[in-house]
Amino acid sequence: MGAPPLPRPALGAPTSPDDRLRDFVERATLCGTAASGHHNRNYVLALDDPEARLLGREPGTSVTVRIRRAEALPVVIRTWDNEEEILGAVKDVLPHVPRCLAKGPDFAVHSYVEGVPLSSMSANGKRLDTLLVRALVGLLAQMTGVGRGSLPPLPPRWPSNDTDSQAFLRTLAHLADEQIRRPNWTAFGGLFAALGIPEDALPRLAERIPVMTGRPYSLLHADLHRDNVIVSYGESLPLICVDWELATYGDPLHDLATHLVRMQYPERQWPEVISAWEEAMWRTRPSAVDGLGKDLQHYLDFERAQSVFPDVIRAAQSLERAYSQKMLDEATAEVDRALRAAERPLELRSVPRPKEIERALCGWLASRGVRGVRGAQGITWVRDRRLPLPDDFGEIAVAHALSVEGVAPASRVFKGTTHLNTVVRVPGVCHPVVVRRRLPDVTRREPHFLSEHAVLRSIEEAKVAVNAPKALALGETYANDHFAIHTYMGPEDVDRAPNHPVHGLLPHEADGLVDQLCALTQVDYNQIDPTAGEPGFHRWLTAQLVRLVAELPRKTQQLARQLGLPDAGRLDQILCRQEVSHREPSLLHGDLNPWNMVRWDGGLSIIDWEMALIGDPLYDLVRHMHLTPTRPEIRNRMFRRWERSLPPEYTRDWRKDWQVYRRLEVVRSAYIDLDRIVNCASLDAPNVRRAVSSYAVTLAVATGALGLPVRATANPYLARALV
Repeated sequence: MGAPPLPRPALGAPTSPDDRLRDFVERATLCGTAASGHHNRNYVLALDDPEARLLGREPGTSVTVRIRRAEALPVVIRTWDNEEEILGAVKDVLPHVPRCLAKGPDFAVHSYVEGVPLSSMSANGKRLDTLLVRALVGLLAQMTGVGRGSLPPLPPRWPSNDTDSQAFLRTLAHLADEQIRRPNWTAFGGLFAALGIPEDALPRLAERIPVMTGRPYSLLHADLHRDNVIVSYGESLPLICVDWELATYGDPLHDLATHLVRMQYPERQWPEVISAWEEAMWRTRPSAVDGLGKDLQHYLDFERAQSVFPDVIRAAQSLERAYSQKMLDEATAEVDRALRAAERPLELRSVPRPKEIERALCGWLASRGVRGVRGAQGITWVRDRRLPLPDDFGEIAVAHALSVEGVAPASRVFKGTTHLNTVVRVPGVCHPVVVRRRLPDVTRREPHFLSEHAVLRSIEEAKVAVNAPKALALGETYANDHFAIHTYMGPEDVDRAPNHPVHGLLPHEADGLVDQLCALTQVDYNQIDPTAGEPGFHRWLTAQLVRLVAELPRKTQQLARQLGLPDAGRLDQILCRQEVSHREPSLLHGDLNPWNMVRWDGGLSIIDWEMALIGDPLYDLVRHMHLTPTRPEIRNRMFRRWERSLPPEYTRDWRKDWQVYRRLEVVRSAYIDLDRIVNCASLDAPNVRRAVSSYAVTLAVATGALGLPVRATANPYLARALV
């Protein structure tokens, strides 16, 4: 598709040089050979006589007309806006670079560089000939000859010390956040959040940059890859750098890092390229190689970290322009590659698996109405008949919720251990709702026994004083992806983060939670599970834990033995010695950690009921105290209120039994959290993150609860690594 027509002078108006130039630019867009890049539309056209005179060239000479793509999203770091000034500064040192012949407000005419792009002769990933490598790094070394005085003025926030490498890299990280991440966050923030990329990833990277060796600043091309290198037709075959719009001024090591990554050399050739660069720099500016072995990795990390943003954006946009399963597979693979490259530099908690990436992309596309994607607006979703739709939230409301899900800002996307939750507003619905989708490829060691929608519907029908969400809809959209829609139990301003009691409950909140747990005893659990409620809940719970340990992956079991945790058989022998009294069963939430409670309207709402079960009400209270920081005075307050509020059949003998449940939960955490550490599972979920960060304490308490000695491991670093 050509560029939009340029404004033409009014009919009969005198034709000025500027008007003639714009006429030529328009002719180039219609008749020239197009060679579009990411940021510009480039058109190559031979000059007619009048145009040649206008531009001071010979008739028949080819030129390149460059028009900035107005629709292109900001996905690069720019130091200067005027590429033509950079070309003027560099021409004495690199005489073969293009010259700017004319410039307008939205276009530029450059001299045409005769030759063939290196990318057409040697594809990405292929090894380059040694002579070509030396010539390329020679170009980078020549750029050090461009003096700062001949360059355009630098931005105000640029480091004042022209040898401060740490300050330069920190500046780059902040510029990437300002120029790439922030402008795109509104459109793509929900997608980034679904992929596990936090909003403050780049500022945190800037804070972690260590002290580096000082190297003298110089002009950097900052985008020297195979498309931007022209092999000329001359006998000497000089290499010519084009596309200088991303040039900057700073540490030369940054240019080497971007060149290594963007040229996509095979990994085995990297040492050769680094050595050739060091040799070339030693001849032109020896101090530029100081600290090379120590500091290059910092620049490589930054390049991979900032690249995840443009790579994800481009992959999503490619699907928006033309969607097919093949293109979806390719985009998924590209996002997977970018995430894995950025995982360590950005300290991402975990990288989603390909199925999760595919689903996140499909969700974003569906919300944009891309045709052919199941779940897109106008394409029917499949309703799950187990949950009837309420009168005030019908099929149209469900379709609206799904249509805006994928473009929700990152502040409304919350990733848990097993679900991705997106808060949306639906036209005509007075309250916000949350779309819940199960994360693909997530193996949850702790089983769930009841259907969450059935539990929520039973609570609603019982009309008890439990502040839980209402289940509104169940269904399936694209890629056999199941979803649920619940009422949102959070602040009315959906852009405000929900407030969770991460440091423990306040006294009035503790009272409110106890009252809600007591109200659960009034729910008829036989409607949810007619077979539940038999005596022996503690024995059943113990058997479930032993089974969980027996089914842990081999790697986890091996490490558990190294740390002194018993295998399933030995654990069964230890735990079977403990017994508790029988109490009347009731519906339990089963997972009352701080992130499953929301401070709302002066009280607490309880969300995420997927681990609900039928059993001893004492267990729900004790498991909550295990998962949530609970001061002794709050614990005692909760027990006293709980005992006063319930009939004796629900509370008998709790004083002798609560510690049995507490020990059981500590032991459970020792195995579950170890498995998460070994398999890097759900580490981006806040409750998991907090649990694994204190694993050394959990392990010591668990072995003590089992009456086992703390075992000295054969590897002295093992215990230290778990702290």
